[in-house]
Amino acid sequence: MLDFGGITSAGSAWESRLFSVASEKMVGDKQPSTNSPLTATITLSILEDAEQALSGRAGGALEDNMSVTPIGGRLHDELRRKVTTASLREQKLRHEPITCLTAYDYATARLVDEAGIEMILVGDSLAQTMLGYENTLSVTVDEMLHHVKAVRRAVKNALLLADMPYGSYQIDSEDALRNATRFVKEGGAEVVKIEGGEKRADLIRRIIDAEIPVAGHIGLTPQSVNVMGGYKVQGKNLSGIEHLMRDAVALDRAGVACIVLEGIPREVAAMITAEVGTPTIGIGAGPECDGQVLVIHDLVNLTFAPAAKFVRRYGDAAGVISQAVQGFRADVKSLQYPSDEESYHLPKETKAGLDMVLARKRAMQR
Repeated sequence: MLDFGGITSAGSAWESRLFSVASEKMVGDKQPSTNSPLTATITLSILEDAEQALSGRAGGALEDNMSVTPIGGRLHDELRRKVTTASLREQKLRHEPITCLTAYDYATARLVDEAGIEMILVGDSLAQTMLGYENTLSVTVDEMLHHVKAVRRAVKNALLLADMPYGSYQIDSEDALRNATRFVKEGGAEVVKIEGGEKRADLIRRIIDAEIPVAGHIGLTPQSVNVMGGYKVQGKNLSGIEHLMRDAVALDRAGVACIVLEGIPREVAAMITAEVGTPTIGIGAGPECDGQVLVIHDLVNLTFAPAAKFVRRYGDAAGVISQAVQGFRADVKSLQYPSDEESYHLPKETKAGLDMVLARKRAMQR
């Protein structure tokens, strides 16, 4: 699918044309001030009509939707600028902080994208958060692709990154290139993320040569948990700092789109960020990074383990879900759900006919 400044060659181009037609309808008419409430109301009404026509919702009955609940609104998505690898570098140059969150499913990804987050990462952390594995090492390429596809359907503006899981790039460069290509062709990812620094530089260059942007990841690399002996902060001594600096410079020279810095001292992350032209995205690496990323489940308290030091919780989804589930159970058990207002009813004529049939049936049984 072609992309021209955020307007794609498929449905979004038609949305753009409808917006243009809606604007042209008002040309030549006596128009109120562009700042007036009336103008805003008319424009919004036209946009809503256009969106309904595109989605096929115009004229649909409420009951046709059954249990499908719309999520958010997407009228003005095309007015936002599509985030690209180039725009990330522009943000670094402007010293404008970059935001990144993980997402693993359509609903979450859509909410994150609509909130204006610049980067969405389908991380191999889904092994733990979504699939219940002990660590990230067990998740497969096919499992990752399943989630990447779902997120791709939701994301319109954010830059979509996908983790290449353990074993998908460490063994053979040909296999790594094939897997990276699958994430782009099948999954719709715009960037693939690979853990490791200097030792991955040649592989990263080869993947970039195949027109696939790559994100680097150094410091605490979860796929190396067994080698590291656990999830430990890296770069705490002079040799460790030197190693991280070499890794960062190697990735920068290889041409990565960004570098994730995980679990390293704030001072070291600041040095790396100042040294490289590539945007740095921190997770447990202090505030001097060009951007920050968190796992969405940590952000909203949907994890079942103690939070890491760097995690700040902005909501309690676990509490909300538990309360809602308990309330549903209580209402069903006490016959308070569903109510008559929450039930569908026969039309009056059908109900009258059915009552007559049932009455005759009861009479015959006497």
